[in-house]
Amino acid sequence: MPSPVFSAARIDAPAPSSLPQHTPLVAAIRDGLVESVHYGSAIALDADGSTLAAAGDPATPFYPRSSLKPLQAVAMIRAGLELPADLLALAAASHSGAAEHRDGALRILDMHGLSVTDLENSTDLPYGGAEREDWLRTGGRATQLTQNCSGKHAAMAATCVINGWPVQGYLHPQHPLQQLVRSTVVELAGEEPPAVSTDGCGTPLFALTLGGMARAFGRIAQAASFAARDDDGGAEAAVGLAMQQHPEMVAGEGRDVTDLMRLLPGAVAKDGFEGVQLVGLPDGRAVAVKISDGGDRARMPATVSLLEAIGVDTAALAGIATAPVLGGGHQVGLLQATDFLSNSLSKPDNEAL
Repeated sequence: MPSPVFSAARIDAPAPSSLPQHTPLVAAIRDGLVESVHYGSAIALDADGSTLAAAGDPATPFYPRSSLKPLQAVAMIRAGLELPADLLALAAASHSGAAEHRDGALRILDMHGLSVTDLENSTDLPYGGAEREDWLRTGGRATQLTQNCSGKHAAMAATCVINGWPVQGYLHPQHPLQQLVRSTVVELAGEEPPAVSTDGCGTPLFALTLGGMARAFGRIAQAASFAARDDDGGAEAAVGLAMQQHPEMVAGEGRDVTDLMRLLPGAVAKDGFEGVQLVGLPDGRAVAVKISDGGDRARMPATVSLLEAIGVDTAALAGIATAPVLGGGHQVGLLQATDFLSNSLSKPDNEAL
């Protein structure tokens, strides 16, 4: 089954009035002067789905990119996929490409009689800087196994084997697996995607609002909290607990998402390309951030600021809440969140979010 083909010929340049109305979230300050500004949007939801705080344009749909992976993993568990917790965390990962990540993907394949040739994701070098250097030093090249989504793709192929679905073509939007993923995403987010595209690894990609994504992560984190108290939280709990128990498999050593889950017990966190960050909390609250220019460095400062604004003790997150601005190898400034919620806290609930 061929994948949909994109044609730039049918895309008009967007008018400024049609662009999302983002707001300044993070600034890089060099010796007291604002050198650059990252715009974006953010939202925090309570467990009941009401809005605790919002900034920018959180009701505008966007592509969540890899932050969809925990939702995709929930769909696979519902379809009968059974994996040890470390490998389930890898199924929801944008991993750094370390040996444990590569070996984990191979374990998933081997458990289900599959091989690397069954993967349909794109090829890439390891995502982590140190991991990439080590891989290249030993003569490594871009492969499907080292691509950061290989754990998810191994799990998708395995889910097909379990259900007797064709493995070949598992990425096509009409494949039974992707139809199940879509219905699961709609259920968890509580909204229909207004647009569908293809992610960098080849997986169908659904446009959602920040509120919808926050709602899904709140459900996953709360289900994991219930399961930790011996309550049955279903597939959501399995995914959330696996990510909490093995944060090193979700990202990797030195990655801020791994650090956040280690430093904030009970949280379920996932990043996504183009400046996306989601965090679900054990009480069902959740926050979602989208950086408009896709700047990865701005994700975490905005996220930690939003968590602090809704009453989360973020003292342990100080090391990932900002970053130094360097001059001549010495710190001359700081990357830090703006006061982007100064006029936005305690907003009434907006059903459109």
